[in-house]
Parts: sequence; structure tokens; C-alpha cells
Amino acid sequence: MSVSPADDGLWCRRFNPAPDAAHRLVCFPHAGGSASYYLPVSAALSPRVDVVAVQYPGRQDRRNETLIDDLGTLADRVYEVLVRDGDDRPLTFFGHSMGALVGFEVARRLEREGGGPVRLFASGRRAPSRYRDENVHQRDDDGIIAEVKAMSGTDDRLLGDDELIRMILPSLRGDYRAVETYRCEPGATVDCPVTALVGDGDPKTSLDEARDWEKHTTAGFDLRTFPGGHFYLNTRAADVMKVLEEHFTAHAAPQGA
Repeated sequence: MSVSPADDGLWCRRFNPAPDAAHRLVCFPHAGGSASYYLPVSAALSPRVDVVAVQYPGRQDRRNETLIDDLGTLADRVYEVLVRDGDDRPLTFFGHSMGALVGFEVARRLEREGGGPVRLFASGRRAPSRYRDENVHQRDDDGIIAEVKAMSGTDDRLLGDDELIRMILPSLRGDYRAVETYRCEPGATVDCPVTALVGDGDPKTSLDEARDWEKHTTAGFDLRTFPGGHFYLNTRAADVMKVLEEHFTAHAAPQGA
């Protein structure tokens, strides 16, 4: 499937463009999330890093587009956009929850073509081969809202607004379907190092499930734990930013690059 240049702007959001940056950080949102979730990351790292936040169809200004409720298809589309972008600066991927799986699958697709990120940060998500029997996408609207509230991923004020609920429920249901029906290819790995980040009280990802990301890389592995639950990064943003800063300092581009 071809992707037009106009589509590139729909998928890739640069809130603080940094054309002279040595590195690119591509951020993948969680289920029901949008590119704007990473606006603070963009503000903090620019102009040193060109931060690209992926905007999935079916939310915010893309809410009238058809949802993609299959994770493999979603990864295919993001891969196509990144390839068309043609930017050869070193890539780093950061994905939270569902976004960690999307980033993993996009990295695999890029590596097949000789590219790929220099590191994948997989946040708030168990390893691709660790499954649980979950069916949130099959619940009624109230059931989905209850799940999101329990994870503290959406402002309760938004969830109390009927009009806004109607706007976000389709993307929530579609994203939950994508992640809950995803099955990792047996033995799937990436060739880049993986850093797994997880809240020590995350009900969706135990430390053992996060540690199993090590089985999905042929390179190095690191596990970082933080106080908090599934959305630990909302309250530990400074700590997460420190991890990213350490990464980009350690991978400074050589002179003349």
C-alpha cells in the first residue's frame, strides 16, 4: 500500500521541529492515546532531538478516518510512512503500553530492510510473547470506561463529558481490540537493544512480564522500574526524561554525521 506525502503529515507530528537535530525519537501512543500525549517530551528534548509523535487514525483531528483495529496493519502503515520520510538520522523508538508493541513491530519491519532504531524503549507493556486472556474490547461502553478509569489513563473530567466520551470510545475499543488480539510471531526479535520501563504497581505488567522483553532482542537489555501503576510516567516524567537524556548523550552522533 502506498502512502502519499499528505499522509506523512497526518501520521507524524512534530510539535517542536528540530531539523538540525542529530537524532530522531519516534513516540507511539497507548490505547486511546494521541500524539499530543508526547508534547512535553518534544518540548523537553528539542532542538537536540527531533521528536516525532505518531498520530493513529480515529482520534482528534483524524477521528473521521477509519480506525485500524489490527496491530500488524497499524505497524505496516507506520512503517510505510517512516520509510517514505527518508530521514537517515539515527532513530530511537519509545512506546507506552500498546505503543510498545507497535514500536516493536515497526522496528522489525525496518530491520528487514536494513534499517531500524538504535534502541527501543518499551514502557508499561509486558513482553510480546507474554499473553493474558483479556477482552476489554468486547465490553459495553460502561465497561470500557471503567477500565480506562482504573488505569488512570484519561482525565476523569473528560470521562464525565458525554460528548467527549462518544468521541473517544470508538478509538478506545478499536485499540483494545488491536492489542488484545495481537499474537507475536514465535521467536520474534529485534536487533537493537531494548529498555523496558514499568511501574512497580502496574496491574497490567508484572516485573517478570516486563523482564521477558530480553527474549525479544539479540542485543542488550535493560529494565527500569519506577514507583507507580500503569501510567507511572504521568507522575515520574522527570525520571523517564532522565533515562532518555542518558540515552541520547551516550549515542551522540560522531563528528561529520
